[in-house]
Amino acid sequence: MAGKYLFCNFALLKTSPYSLHYINSERIRLILTLIIFLILIEKHIILEDIDPVSFYGVGNSHLLMLKSLFPKLRIVARDNIIRVLGDEEQMSVFEENIESIRKHLIKYNAINEEDILDIVKGRKKQKTPDKGVIVYNIQGRPIKGRTTNQQKIIEAFNKNDMVFTVGPAGTGKTYLSIALAVKSLKDKTARRIILSRPAVEAGEKLGFLPGDMKEKIDPYLQPLYDALGDMIPAVKLQDMMEKNVIQIAPLAFMRGRTLNDAVVILDEAQNTTIAQIRMFLTRMGCNTKMIINGDLSQVDLPRGIESGLHNALKILEGISGIAFVHLDGKDIVRHKLVTSIVNAYQKYDTSRKMRNDCSTTQNVPDFVGDENNNEDKTDYA
Repeated sequence: MAGKYLFCNFALLKTSPYSLHYINSERIRLILTLIIFLILIEKHIILEDIDPVSFYGVGNSHLLMLKSLFPKLRIVARDNIIRVLGDEEQMSVFEENIESIRKHLIKYNAINEEDILDIVKGRKKQKTPDKGVIVYNIQGRPIKGRTTNQQKIIEAFNKNDMVFTVGPAGTGKTYLSIALAVKSLKDKTARRIILSRPAVEAGEKLGFLPGDMKEKIDPYLQPLYDALGDMIPAVKLQDMMEKNVIQIAPLAFMRGRTLNDAVVILDEAQNTTIAQIRMFLTRMGCNTKMIINGDLSQVDLPRGIESGLHNALKILEGISGIAFVHLDGKDIVRHKLVTSIVNAYQKYDTSRKMRNDCSTTQNVPDFVGDENNNEDKTDYA
């Protein structure tokens, strides 16, 4: 491009033999501009692995700040490409700062003007890595294990290739599993994330759902979308899903696949049949880790069909490389009422099981406090 400008404007330098006396101020300005243009260099910086919207800021506030901090550079941004024009020394400093900002965004998922100023001015970052942090959400808040058993999930994932996490609702099984998968993707220890769950309604028949295949299965997979959307910016998440870096698929479409170089998560595993979970577990390929989540108190399978998760826990116990983590009411991280509700239902289930067992083995009535029964005064409540 510089050669083109030189060729087009070379005629302007032609004057009489007394050239310097006849060159007017406008031509001098044009010549000086041309010389400066030929000295400057141009570079294109590509913003990889981050959301450009987060980098540029709301209303391009971050980009405008960078322009004010580097007034000698001409900076133009479009999509994920920044075009910079300036001298080589300033350009080198600018590139280093852009890379530091990019790494900050990859790690924390968020950046503000104070962070940018600290990076450009060379000040030490006020943010220090929190101990035990898995990843940061899109607001920049740390995600980590909040209870002892949640910490056991993290340790089990780091030491084993397959982890079963079993516990009641609200214990963070799905959320923590996806956080571990996202971390593996960021650390480049895995090339993709594959999320799956059985398409089973919770106690009601929804009938035929409208739309194409994706629209039909999306309602079942919404919890997975919610967790991903909390950890990966929307634009970047959409790009990853389009490129199949993140795949969300119902369990029914897993047969025949070999899943290599991935973190694979099966959610709501209590609703798998024995044949389904057996098929899923044998999809495991090279350099792959699996996390299987489930809650045995919320099985939605038809009566008489054994849960595949319940069966797998018995069969696979003791195999090296497979870890089992059991969570309870103390690990619930939702509203405090959820803990009370889960505990109440667990107490009810235990009581009902005891009464049923006693009815079967001792032929006692299935009710509490039978004053007329003199042979058995046990309180089955």
